[in-house]
Amino acid sequence: MKRIGILSDTHGYWDDKYLFHFADCDEIWHVGDIGSEIITEKLAEYKPLRAVYGNIDGGKLRKKFQEIARFKIEDCNVMMKHIGGYPGRYDVSIRNDIYAERPNLFISGHSHILKVLFDDKIGCLHINPGAAGKQGWQQVRTLVKVTIDGDKFKDLEVVELS
Repeated sequence: MKRIGILSDTHGYWDDKYLFHFADCDEIWHVGDIGSEIITEKLAEYKPLRAVYGNIDGGKLRKKFQEIARFKIEDCNVMMKHIGGYPGRYDVSIRNDIYAERPNLFISGHSHILKVLFDDKIGCLHINPGAAGKQGWQQVRTLVKVTIDGDKFKDLEVVELS
């Protein structure tokens, strides 16, 4: 069983609340538009970090992280990509991979809109944690925590950052 903290779209903004809210997590996953290596360095010093780069991330972050991450945790196949779309409207850049790979969990960012949806067509939970940074039009900064137990998800929690 693993507790995962998920955030996206920090755009270089650091908030000590990230560490406070991720204290009970085993890993932290950042879904792109990181904005600064300092963000990933601080997160990685605190907990194991997995990340993908986003459209605003420059050369150093693109060398350090992949555009698409695929991995297995517990009995769950995970796919992460910053620009991914939503069930029924996946981005053209990932659509074929999603249907071919059929992950149990797909995580994307980019829209700054918090969404948690289940794709019945492929049996996949989709999470977009919204935006944890201050740049953008979102009115509430958010992050998500979820427990992965085998191939099941439980105790999903949305955290609003004031």
